[in-house]
Amino acid sequence: MGESEFLAQAEAALDAIEAALDRLNDEDVVDVECSRSGNVLEIEFLDNGSKIIVNSQAAMKELWVASRSGGYHYKQVDGRWINGRDNTELYASLSEMVSAQGGAPVVLTP
Repeated sequence: MGESEFLAQAEAALDAIEAALDRLNDEDVVDVECSRSGNVLEIEFLDNGSKIIVNSQAAMKELWVASRSGGYHYKQVDGRWINGRDNTELYASLSEMVSAQGGAPVVLTP
């Protein structure tokens, strides 16, 4: 995968995450505020001030996630973002992180 293809896929993933969280926010499932600055998506939980940061790392061709539970790296594998350490999928992992930090069960889908 070339850099331009990676950047397009990473941008699409960040857009999908932000849109999913905006929908959950509109439905009053979680109270979050998303902000983007280039390749960085910051998710702030307004009830407790905690954050999850998702950003793309073009040199590594990875999406990185930082949350209360730790830091994670995801690479594209067969069209899915997969954590190289434990083979978990990005959206499933983010669902768990958002649920834990937001205080309500959440399922994020691309």
